[in-house]
Amino acid sequence: MSAAPRPETSPRLEPFRLRGANFNLLVLRLLDPRPEAVVPAIGDQFRRAPGFLRFAPVVLGLDDIALPAHEVDFAGLIAGLRELTIVPIGTTGGSPELRNAAMSLGLPPVRSIGGREDEAPLAAAPPPQPAAAPEPAAPPPPPPGTARPTMVHDQPVRAGQRIYAAGGDLIVTSTVNAGGEVIADGNIHVYGALRGRAIAGGGNNAEARVFAQNFDPELISIAGYYAVRDGLTGAPIGKAVQVRLMGERMRFDPIG
Repeated sequence: MSAAPRPETSPRLEPFRLRGANFNLLVLRLLDPRPEAVVPAIGDQFRRAPGFLRFAPVVLGLDDIALPAHEVDFAGLIAGLRELTIVPIGTTGGSPELRNAAMSLGLPPVRSIGGREDEAPLAAAPPPQPAAAPEPAAPPPPPPGTARPTMVHDQPVRAGQRIYAAGGDLIVTSTVNAGGEVIADGNIHVYGALRGRAIAGGGNNAEARVFAQNFDPELISIAGYYAVRDGLTGAPIGKAVQVRLMGERMRFDPIG
């Protein structure tokens, strides 16, 4: 008795697919690129704010580095950050020499949407190409006062959960639990208890603010300036608070 023929299956046409996507990435702005300076400082924040940047993919910001590329120990930085369970994945800003030095160790330049053309690494000049037809002019920017998108999150933010509002404000109508993280390029409003981490003012938006009905965060940050729970001795903990920047200092004002 012969075996029944096996049904034919159509093979997949391709083993993978590529698509564009936007992801929430934090920029670690290196004010002092020495591993012996920056790695212990971040380690200290880990002890004061458990979970801060743990397993987070980060981009190294190179704009503030004035040293020549051969004096920056990128290998030491990468190794030190990985020991802290931080995952450096690329760089932004800085000179072409700095970007190339980092890229030689596996950190390619990461261009933000609308980023500068000179953020690309150095490369050999391409052969001359025929002149292309001029591209249509870009649309004009929106007029001042145009409303930005607002994200509304109606559920509690759990430990280990991260909510990001790209290009606008974030409203959380419930609690941000310890270990949870809320991030917005604009303002953050929490109409419950803020017990986790709040990071407002992405893209150096120093005008952003954080509002919370019950203020008791692990970490608060606006436009890259931050404070952890141990440093909030002058803030009205457990009260309704708004946080804003005054120069390079945070101000904590009661609401109501």
